[in-house]
Amino acid sequence: MIVPPALVPVSPTTRVISCAADEIGEVAAAIVATVPSDGVLGVATGSSPLALYAALIRRRAEGLRTEGLRLLALDEYVGLAASDPRSYAAYVRSVIAEPLGIPAHNVRVPSGSTAADGAAYERAIAEAGGVDVQIVGIGRNGHIGFNEPGSDAETRTRVVELDESTRRANAEHFGGDLSLVPTHAMTQGVATILSARRIVLVAAGSTKAAALRAALTGPVTADNPASFLQRHPDVTVVADPDALREDR
Repeated sequence: MIVPPALVPVSPTTRVISCAADEIGEVAAAIVATVPSDGVLGVATGSSPLALYAALIRRRAEGLRTEGLRLLALDEYVGLAASDPRSYAAYVRSVIAEPLGIPAHNVRVPSGSTAADGAAYERAIAEAGGVDVQIVGIGRNGHIGFNEPGSDAETRTRVVELDESTRRANAEHFGGDLSLVPTHAMTQGVATILSARRIVLVAAGSTKAAALRAALTGPVTADNPASFLQRHPDVTVVADPDALREDR
């Protein structure tokens, strides 16, 4: 597996694995599968980690013990009920927890719209003993979780206003109708994400290339929140050549 030289990360604690798009799930799942069977897995939503979850489900069918895992989600839309199929609570339940045999009482997803709700989620993470491996994607504008550009390194779980570019990217899950996409979300903050013991970032496609390049090789800046991953002691990026291109 060859990493384009221009995308050798600035941080010596960040590893980059370049593989074909259809191999990302298996490669990332091999890392995630090292979480203890009763450990804490931080889960991202959206399309980027779908292949990873599918690979974990296949591994479970082959004997991987997953039913004792505890899941902590990155974010949730404000205003969508957990029963709404477009909510991230529904995503975590149907795409990850149920196929992996994880009971509902071992699953936490951010909820609410107040500072107290954010503080409660921070306590839940602490009470779980912290996150063993946190899965993240990267937005086209460099967001991780829903930490949009301008989010600093000290942020914790809170309500944020979603950038229009983020809402447009997510409109496909709302029938293409931007007006139906919530304007706010509850998200783990940058500092919350960085508190995980290990982080695995998955990315595919040329639309992620500019943001990923800036995160890996550019300065650490709130303009690209993913760049704060350079400060973490154990990050693995699994991406295809299109996402790792230096000319996009």
